[in-house]
Amino acid sequence: MTNRTFTMLKPDAVEKGYIGAILEKINAAGFRIVAMKMTQMTKTDAENFYAVHKERPFFGELVEFMTRGPIVAAILEKENAVEDFRKLIGATNPANAEEGTIRKLYATSMGENAVHGSDSDENAAIEGAFHFAGREMF
Repeated sequence: MTNRTFTMLKPDAVEKGYIGAILEKINAAGFRIVAMKMTQMTKTDAENFYAVHKERPFFGELVEFMTRGPIVAAILEKENAVEDFRKLIGATNPANAEEGTIRKLYATSMGENAVHGSDSDENAAIEGAFHFAGREMF
């Protein structure tokens, strides 16, 4: 049985030209991309997507960051997808991320940490549906 997770390559990773390198790591780790697109989140999109953080002091900065440029949104499929992808991306703070993880290689700070990965199967489904219609998943 396979399951799915959601990821976004954040504006910092897109700006620095890391899309290909990050996708290569995702493919090498055995994930199958079932949906993918480059898009730009509006302020409303970012506020809704990150609503869980609305009361946190960093919410405004997060919304500003996520809307400053394009992102690459993708749904990935693999056995144990959520947990395996969280291991692949590494700790939120790249200084604490394990060697070879996406954030250790491509992130510069906790705020600009290159990539988002769903933290549960439930959130993966919600986040994937936020960015993709059913006909966009293969």
